[in-house]
Amino acid sequence: MSEGVTLELKNLIRMRAAARGLELGARRRVLSRQAGGYLSVYHGRGMEFDEVRAYQAGDDARTIDWRVTARRGRPHTKLFREERERPVLFLVDLHPGMFFGSRVQYKSVLAGRLCALLGWAAVNAGDRVGGIVQAADGHREIFPATREVGLLSMLKAMVQLQPSRPGDMRTGRLDDALARMVRIVLPGSMVVIFSDFRELGNSAEKYLSALVRHNDVIGALLYDPLEATPPPPGLYHLGTSRHYMTVDTGREAAFGQWQRQFQLHCEKIRSVCARHAIHFMKIATTDPMVPALRSGLARQNKTND
Repeated sequence: MSEGVTLELKNLIRMRAAARGLELGARRRVLSRQAGGYLSVYHGRGMEFDEVRAYQAGDDARTIDWRVTARRGRPHTKLFREERERPVLFLVDLHPGMFFGSRVQYKSVLAGRLCALLGWAAVNAGDRVGGIVQAADGHREIFPATREVGLLSMLKAMVQLQPSRPGDMRTGRLDDALARMVRIVLPGSMVVIFSDFRELGNSAEKYLSALVRHNDVIGALLYDPLEATPPPPGLYHLGTSRHYMTVDTGREAAFGQWQRQFQLHCEKIRSVCARHAIHFMKIATTDPMVPALRSGLARQNKTND
């Protein structure tokens, strides 16, 4: 279990091999003048297909879409959009409550490892990587940089700021991180949030709304199975030195309330994401990480098609 308690830089760097074949997914069309706004009928290097329109005088005959032409009875040509490096930014939430895990790894370790996997996938795709690491002892902002520079800065920040002991949570701390993300994100970016969302406050939706206006956003809710299903019947002492409680899971009412609280939390975060067109994923500390990411991103791509 010791490997699942602490993030180590060498292990995060080694995850590059596991990220091979992992793709962040297709870009959604974002309404921004600064992100891929140039359309052309000439398909050159660094261009991606965008749409089809009726053929006009002067269009390159090589770009005619013969299938659409045959179907509609008049010539149509393909339009291409200038393809630019996509900044990929991660918000990694490492508040004290993430220093918890009953099996395989702590939630803080899961967050760091998932960030490393998707970060290496982005680097392998030629995207720039940056983001924000949020913790109780401070935060770190890393502006997107090319090659491995931005990702390595993220990995180092996670190792340095990771929680080392349980502590009290503070509602709204995640909102502060979202506000910082709004300030540093570039239009046309992909933003991935790794968190248990336990510190989400009342201002969060304002910042999420600003983020999705010109960017693709993914919210990955991380949890431990013990949060979803209570332990065997018995008395359990939970909390921190400042906030302490005893729970009797042998009582049917307590058992049911434990499960309902987790379900309500998940539905709350899922609803927030749905209201703002944020792709929602849920990943447990016991889930195989690469398959979990691949499955979650596949659902995102299906939604964007």
